[in-house]
Amino acid sequence: VGSEMCIRDSVKGIFNTTNLALKKFGPKRVVETPVSENALTGIQLGMSLLGKKPILMHARVDFSLLGFDQLINNASKWHYMFGGKTKSPSITIRVIVGKGWGQGPTHSQNFQSLLAHIPGLKVVSPAFPEDAYNLLIESIFDPNPVIFLENEILYGQSFEVPDLKDYTVPIGKARVWREGDDITLVSFGIGMKYALEAADQLEKMGISTEVIDLRSLRPLDTETVINSVKKTNRCVTVEEGYPVCSIGNYVSSVLMQHAFDYLDAPVINCSGKDVPMPYAANLEKLALVTTKDVLTAAKAVLYR
Repeated sequence: VGSEMCIRDSVKGIFNTTNLALKKFGPKRVVETPVSENALTGIQLGMSLLGKKPILMHARVDFSLLGFDQLINNASKWHYMFGGKTKSPSITIRVIVGKGWGQGPTHSQNFQSLLAHIPGLKVVSPAFPEDAYNLLIESIFDPNPVIFLENEILYGQSFEVPDLKDYTVPIGKARVWREGDDITLVSFGIGMKYALEAADQLEKMGISTEVIDLRSLRPLDTETVINSVKKTNRCVTVEEGYPVCSIGNYVSSVLMQHAFDYLDAPVINCSGKDVPMPYAANLEKLALVTTKDVLTAAKAVLYR
């Protein structure tokens, strides 16, 4: 492929994420490939080492596990292993995460913590279209491998989009979505839906709530979170995914080290339940974090 940028799509038009690109750039730059995640990730890595900026679309984060050898043992460590004499692979991997309407435990996972655990990778998880637009551009031109997490449920949501001409989003910078004085809610991706809904209900109770959208999980903007908690003295984190070794766990550890004297209550981490995602719709609902969970946690740290 002779273009400066190309897009590799493991499934043609998956959730309509590449159809417009195919229409605009044509089949020489937007390529439908056989479904072989390990091979696709290896091809992408090889292209980047030849100076290209390939974008790979994995249909599900669950399936991307098949390409983890290429991603974790090669792409993330390339720059380090060669003493900085070669560039780190400039690749962008778009990955769909989250529940899938009763599609069970192999189509509904969130591996943000697993991916953010790896040195050499950058991981972003936008919740709103303006951030998705700009973070994708930042990811493409970043000289490092970037994992771009896209929540399946958010594909079906509608948002107002501001004028994006002067809107930039650097990787590694959180956004204070809503300012408050009594409690800090920290989230990202689909979790922002529950955090903002809880903030609205807390506001009706006379509780001033600050809501932070991390946007980037590695690097993670700890400074913004620390400064917020120094003001509010209380914190609840919100995310879909498993509770053990979660992003919220890491945020809690950072606050323990850098804002312990400011905390008036333990940090509570709201997440999915510690079980594989059930097929049954009623059980799937019970396995996911909800706005009610966030409200309960907020009341607990507020001693109400």
